[in-house]
Amino acid sequence: MNKIWERLTRKASAQGLLDQDARLEPHMTTKDLLGLGLGMVVGTAIFTLPGIVAAGHAGPAVALSFLVGAIGAGLAALAYAETAAALPVAGSAFSWISVLFGEGFGWIAGWLMLAEYFLAITFVASGWSAYVQGFLGEFGFRLPSYLASGYNPKTGGFFDIFAALSIILVSLLLSRKIAGVNKLENVLVILKVAVVVMFIVVGLTAIHPANYHPFIPAHRPGTAFGGFTGILAGAAQVFVAYGGFDVIASNTAETKDPGKNMPRGIIGTLIIGSLLFVGVSLVLVGMFKYSTYAGNAEPSAWALRHTGHLLTANLLSVVAIVGIFASLIGTQLASSRLVYAFGRDGLLPRKLGKVNRKHNPANALLVVTIAAVLVGAMLPFTFLANLVSAGTLISFMFVSLGIYALRPREGRDLPVPKFRMPLYPVLPALSALVSFLIFWELSNDAKLLTVVWFIIGVVIYIFYGARHSKTADGEASQGGS
Repeated sequence: MNKIWERLTRKASAQGLLDQDARLEPHMTTKDLLGLGLGMVVGTAIFTLPGIVAAGHAGPAVALSFLVGAIGAGLAALAYAETAAALPVAGSAFSWISVLFGEGFGWIAGWLMLAEYFLAITFVASGWSAYVQGFLGEFGFRLPSYLASGYNPKTGGFFDIFAALSIILVSLLLSRKIAGVNKLENVLVILKVAVVVMFIVVGLTAIHPANYHPFIPAHRPGTAFGGFTGILAGAAQVFVAYGGFDVIASNTAETKDPGKNMPRGIIGTLIIGSLLFVGVSLVLVGMFKYSTYAGNAEPSAWALRHTGHLLTANLLSVVAIVGIFASLIGTQLASSRLVYAFGRDGLLPRKLGKVNRKHNPANALLVVTIAAVLVGAMLPFTFLANLVSAGTLISFMFVSLGIYALRPREGRDLPVPKFRMPLYPVLPALSALVSFLIFWELSNDAKLLTVVWFIIGVVIYIFYGARHSKTADGEASQGGS
């Protein structure tokens, strides 16, 4: 038992990770980080989730679900900002927890993050597919049902061909030099934000106040719809929308002056994204009764079409198609960096930690692409949304509690960051508690699969990671450094 505990708690060297990550090229600024974060936030979630959550959980109060989610994410964002500024290494929560609590705990956090990233890729790809099919449907093009969605016995769906195609195309793009990809991402994000604002402005002209009554529907006993229960259940499902700053944090090692730029990128993404979500949600449920959006993965464009704004609807669909594709850039980039970090530390095969001449972890990117295609093209959209939220919330809990291990080491063996989480020691605990309460409102399927994934991760660590890790080999110093 003592030996197992020693393995779990042997700490990675912050300096050792920094030295290894020097192979990655620091080129990102605050603007690039906002592009990555908003590329994720103003993507699949904003174009799809407000209608689905309104119909399934919160009714017109869906905006409150996003506000609750923003509060929970905002607390975690403060913890992320301080930790990223103090430990500017690749791998986000995985690397941070490995340094602060020990390799085994870092692996668990990273393994759960890996599920979050894989599912985020597939969730975004599924949303992209829904918008492509909705747009092409306006011109009479229809895919065979077995190629139109992930596995769904009711519709005959088996394999989402458009979702698979989008993942492969983004992988090819990311195999090139990343600095050029960031410029493309920034342009697409500006375009997306402009169209979201346009939807809010145009949608305001088609609002029917009666659709807001009752604003908080009565709770239906035995369900997760209505009342505060519905709002909280909705917040749990929309938490996937707030994974944008986790994507930012995964690229800390490729950021210029991370102590300054990381907090700006993370907190800026949260504030701008939350305002846009609340605006879209309020307009959407005002245009049509919330129940009409049930099962609709492209509610914004649908609402515009059915209020006679065909040109605006088609423009939104085109931008959503392009913009959601841009969201894949951020999620696939972050997931490849996490898999790279596993390989870098020896917890997965070390070939995954190799970087090519373009400063790219090409092997890690290939593994992510294959896994995402296999998973994403075969699971249904709403199921994916729940699972992604589970991984996001667990990451938030880990990083929030990590502040208690980080703060005593700042100014000793770790630098004092330019940004620090306020109201310490109260706020980190409150952040972890809020994330836990929202996690508890997830579907039983999401919680069960999280437990299964956790067990698989523990088995991999015991039989492979613990024996091949670089800390075990003495390649990274142990202890507090």
